[in-house]
Amino acid sequence: MMLAVVLALPALKLAWTLGGGDAARDALIAMGPGNWADILIGMFLNEALLATVLAVTVSRASYAHFAARGGALRHRDTPMAVTAATAAVVPAALGTVVGAFNGLGWGLTAGLASYVMRVGVMVDYRTGRREHTTGRRTGTQAETVPQRAADVLWIAGLLLGIVVLPAVAVAAALDGRSWTSVETCDVNTGSGTHRARLVELTRKGNGIVGWDLGDSEVVHGVNCAADTDESIRPPWWRDA
Repeated sequence: MMLAVVLALPALKLAWTLGGGDAARDALIAMGPGNWADILIGMFLNEALLATVLAVTVSRASYAHFAARGGALRHRDTPMAVTAATAAVVPAALGTVVGAFNGLGWGLTAGLASYVMRVGVMVDYRTGRREHTTGRRTGTQAETVPQRAADVLWIAGLLLGIVVLPAVAVAAALDGRSWTSVETCDVNTGSGTHRARLVELTRKGNGIVGWDLGDSEVVHGVNCAADTDESIRPPWWRDA
């Protein structure tokens, strides 16, 4: 899933935002394949919902992965309070990162949701409903409120990873907003200098290499000023 996100999302973001496959190819050549990850980073920094869903998904999936490979067994005899406190470290860190770029509300949402998902995994192992060495179901039926809640959280975690995250990621790729800064610069392509609105691809000297939104080509711009409007084109669901 993560490999598909890393490969497909930047390509989709480039192609839709700049207006086609040819534009995406030209922009990628100009910015260099080494900057491929910058598109992903820009999307996650600019899209609060995507960053939050990703944080919760990664937090839950990593905890479940290591619990199934012996982590739960090592903590079997640890007091519940200690295990619960330890499980809060990663959600707190993820919440801090999300909150730093997207605001306190999103940070709290990411941190609390990540922690609740981890508690669901913890309850599954503490009540003996999963084997401590393999993570497989033991067949024990849900009888208590914590066990039933853990079932709900397990289903929610699966849906979050295989349905919600891909849907939010695709929506972010097709929202028509730039993944990087948009600048208004002086551009000269041989017919005189004029001001043009550019999507920044990379820095060069005292200016930038960018995608000219008016002429649909890669250009070198100087004397640039930031454009606060990051919208390049209408979202797919409005333009379709």
